[in-house]
Amino acid sequence: MNQLYLSIIAFTGGMFLAAQGIFNSHLGVLLKNPILAAVSAFISSTFFAFLFLLISTKNPPSITMIKSVPFYLWFTGGLLSVIGISIYYYTIPKLGISTMISIGLFGQIIFSLIAGHLGLFGLPVEPITVKRIIGVASMIGGITLINFK
Repeated sequence: MNQLYLSIIAFTGGMFLAAQGIFNSHLGVLLKNPILAAVSAFISSTFFAFLFLLISTKNPPSITMIKSVPFYLWFTGGLLSVIGISIYYYTIPKLGISTMISIGLFGQIIFSLIAGHLGLFGLPVEPITVKRIIGVASMIGGITLINFK
């Protein structure tokens, strides 16, 4: 796939994540519990993920392949998702969607720069460069413009 096509897919995914944050944070407000909203989101996500898996999987993994996966990989992503998503659902009604998404995205960018620079978790090493630092500084400027009146 070419870079433009992948960028369009990534952009669309970002829009979907922002939209689900709106709906699920509203659910959390109505239920007076952002963690309950996260549980609801994960239950429905599990249902849809299984449905998409059934539709799209042509070659399921073998038992040997499944057994070779380190134990922590089966739950760590889910744990981090519950924490992150619950924080999003808690902060969206208090900060607003554009503020929360822009600050949350900033956290993702900073973490990804550090993780890429250090090659954490088996990632390819992507050194922090002057150009990347300028990009982060520009993002801080953009977040400031978005969030402060």
